[in-house]
Amino acid sequence: MKIPKIFIIGKNSQAGTYVLRIRLKEDTKLQFGRFKKGKLISLPAGNYTYVGSALSEKGATSLARRLVRHATRSGDKPPHIIREGMLKQFRECDLGPPDPLPKSGKKLFWNIDFMLDLELAEIINVIAIRSPKRLENTIAEFLEHDPDTQIIEKSLGANDAPRYTHVLRVSTSNTWWVSIAKNMQENFLFRSNDS
Repeated sequence: MKIPKIFIIGKNSQAGTYVLRIRLKEDTKLQFGRFKKGKLISLPAGNYTYVGSALSEKGATSLARRLVRHATRSGDKPPHIIREGMLKQFRECDLGPPDPLPKSGKKLFWNIDFMLDLELAEIINVIAIRSPKRLENTIAEFLEHDPDTQIIEKSLGANDAPRYTHVLRVSTSNTWWVSIAKNMQENFLFRSNDS
């Protein structure tokens, strides 16, 4: 199974849960905002995954707006390459408003914002599950227990659910991502249709 760069599961909801695949081009150290009092965290080059949700049917916390926001960098920095494809695909499948771009630029707020704002970090794939159901912690726990993921720092990216870690390092090839996408489709599609 080959998956597209932006893989959307479900059809009707404007809310949902998502998994980002992020490629870090070189080793770096980063403060994730005020996470653990601004602790400097080492990030080796490679692939990472981030699980998030946007559970509103409209506004800034709807799925399309959240994903486009993630693919936008602050100030004059260029957006993630995938953003243009997001805008096109979201219009085609009626996900989000006609213009889901941030209205007043991007301010760094969530832990993941600090990683995604780096020009050496690039979102390369997205799995979006269109559903108002709260699936974020279930998916994060599932990924956390996967033998090919590693916790960089406990609770990273999970401000509202510190029992889990939502930013994980992935130490395997593209086949892992394909299997995760297939697993999400098989195991969460029924939940997205079960509103």
